[in-house]
Amino acid sequence: MKPPSLRGRVIIGITLWMAGAFMLTGVLGTRAVIHHPLLPYLLHGTFADATGYAFAIAVCFAAGFYQFARGLAPLTELRHRLTGVRAGGERRVVGEYPEEVQPLIDDLNALLDHRERAVARAIAKAGDLAHGLKTPLAVIAQEADRARAAGHREFGDTVREQIDRMQRQIDYHLAHARAAASAAAPGARSGVAESADGVARALRRLHEERRLAIEVRAPREHAVRCQREDLDEMLGNLLENACKWAKTRVAVQSAVDGSAVVVTVDDDGSGIAVEMREAVLQRGVRADEASAGTGFGLAIVRDLAELYGGTITLAESPLGGLRARLRLPSIMR
Repeated sequence: MKPPSLRGRVIIGITLWMAGAFMLTGVLGTRAVIHHPLLPYLLHGTFADATGYAFAIAVCFAAGFYQFARGLAPLTELRHRLTGVRAGGERRVVGEYPEEVQPLIDDLNALLDHRERAVARAIAKAGDLAHGLKTPLAVIAQEADRARAAGHREFGDTVREQIDRMQRQIDYHLAHARAAASAAAPGARSGVAESADGVARALRRLHEERRLAIEVRAPREHAVRCQREDLDEMLGNLLENACKWAKTRVAVQSAVDGSAVVVTVDDDGSGIAVEMREAVLQRGVRADEASAGTGFGLAIVRDLAELYGGTITLAESPLGGLRARLRLPSIMR
C-alpha cells in the first residue's frame, strides 16, 4: 500500500493542533474574553465537563503529533537506507515513500544503476586491455628466448628485463584502475576468512618444500567493503611477502576495531628496519635490493587500501619478524 502523502499528514497534523489550541484558549480564557462561546459553559459547567475538554485537547495534540511523526518516518527510513548504500550494505534505496519523495528515490536508483553499469564497463575494459597486451608480450618474450639461444645472450636478457618491467607496470596500473572503479560502486562486500583461506591454501602448496605453517584465524562474520578480487590482491601480496621472509611460520588474523576490520599478517623472519618501513610502501622500493622481487607488492596493497578508505602500516611482529596491519571499512554479516 502506498504511504499517504507527506503534505496530507502535515495538513491533518496542523488542523488537529489548531483545534487543540482553540479549545485550550477557551479553557484558559478570562472574563476579559467573556464572549468566547466556550467560556460561560466552562465557568458554569461541571467538573466532568472540564475534564472532557482537557481530554479532547490532549487527544488533539497527541493525534497531531502522531501525524507529524508518521509523516517524517519515511524520511528517517530514507536516511537509514542511504547510509546502507554509502556503507556498501545495500545497492539500492528500497521501500515505498510519500509521493513528494518517491520521484527523488526513483532518480537516485536510476543514477546508481547507471553508475554500476559504468563500473562494470570500466572493469571489462581493464580486462580487455590486459588480455590484449598479454599475447604481444608473450611473443616478444619468446623472441628474446630465441635470441639468447642463438648466442645473443645480452640482447635477449635486455629484452626479457624490459618485458618484465612492462608486465609489472601493466599489473600495477590495471589493479589500481580496477580498484578505483570498484571502490566507486556501492555494494562491494567480501569475507575476510574466505579470501585469506584461499590465498593461504595456494601459498601452502607453493612453499610445500619449506613446510611453512600458515595459520588463518578470521571469524566468518568479518566482512569488508571491498571487491573480492581486490581483497585477494591485498592479502595475496601481504602473505606472499610474509612467506618470502618467514623462517617457519606465518599467522593471519582479523579483529573488529570500531567501524573497520583490521587484518594482521605476522611472520617470524628477520623483519624490516624501522627507517625502511615507510619507504617499502612506495612503488619500486625493496627492503633488500639483492633479493628477487618487483618492489610493487606493498605499494599495490597501500594504493588499493586507500581507494577503499583503508590503510596499511608495518610494525614489529610478536613472532619476531614483520607485522603488516591492513585496516578496511567493515560490513558486519
